[in-house]
Amino acid sequence: MMTLDAGGTNLVFTAVKAAEEIIEPIILPSRPDNLEEILRSIIRGFQEVRSGLSQEPAAISFCFPGPAEYGRGIIDDLENLPAFRHGVAMGPMLEEEFGLPVFINNDGDLFAYGEAMAGILPEINGLLEERGSPKRYRNLIGVTFGTGFGAGIVFKGELFTGDNSAAGEINRTRNRLLPDCSVEESVSIHGVRRVYAREAGLDMDRCPWPKEIYEIGLGRAAGDRNAARNAFEELAVAAGDALANAVTLLDGLVVIGGGLAGAHELFLPRLVEEMNRPFQTISGPALNRMESRAFNLEDQVDLAEFIEGGAREITVPFSDRKIKYDPLKRIGVGVTRLGTLRAVAIGAYAFALSRIDSDERMS
Repeated sequence: MMTLDAGGTNLVFTAVKAAEEIIEPIILPSRPDNLEEILRSIIRGFQEVRSGLSQEPAAISFCFPGPAEYGRGIIDDLENLPAFRHGVAMGPMLEEEFGLPVFINNDGDLFAYGEAMAGILPEINGLLEERGSPKRYRNLIGVTFGTGFGAGIVFKGELFTGDNSAAGEINRTRNRLLPDCSVEESVSIHGVRRVYAREAGLDMDRCPWPKEIYEIGLGRAAGDRNAARNAFEELAVAAGDALANAVTLLDGLVVIGGGLAGAHELFLPRLVEEMNRPFQTISGPALNRMESRAFNLEDQVDLAEFIEGGAREITVPFSDRKIKYDPLKRIGVGVTRLGTLRAVAIGAYAFALSRIDSDERMS
């Protein structure tokens, strides 16, 4: 597969086989303000990739920012690539230029699909199998904490994109801490810096970046440690609330990637706690926030309890036959096993293979 990582500064092209890069990446400037130039750069980049391959590629598969109608390869109004306006048929253009099938998705979708195919989902199912548990997982929500808050959904092993190529747009959910704002105001690089600046009494132009805030929070760098911990606390609460809503609808594992995932030591325990925080009721008794209990898969005690579950044998009525039963409804929340960029690349590769295989079966 020929693939592309598109950004506002650079276009990075490569080729993937068996989920591994097989050429050195080719980097071209993106020229975000000129549509003709950026499209010609995209064509040129794929031409250079193709010329460096020893065999003909099977497809072009890559992630591109939205909004878009991904199934048809049409890109719409983009913030960081302003040349794309009013619907640009980039997928059909590339199909005509290269005579290959073209598959475009967003990075949240492909991240989730990569982790479902070769990351956290098979890892957890393998651990359950080793333990002799009857439990298996087929659904997954992949979320990215970075410049923004993105997500993708895998449902029964298939990437779920929705009727408008808009499934998984978790950034549009309400922010529990700022009810008139989207959750992305807190779950993002900007959100972490904003809270640190507020708590430390700094102007934003003097505020450190999240990696340094993380080091401050752990006491490994000079700065306001309480402010650093509060910054990741607010991220955890806002993200945990949004994920509890998402899990209530999908009921699957959660995997976290993106640039802020490396700071999970500071936010993941509180995020899982928020997902499990009960509702109040008018009549008084507490109500579980979710039907399932969330477990922190990066905590060894939580992981062991998650894998162990509540499995037991029960007898089939009017019979001596016994079957295994695990009544503990649970979901796990963990951090990317592949790394975000590799998960996206594997997701793009696996998605294209699945579509080509499906088309061949239909023909």
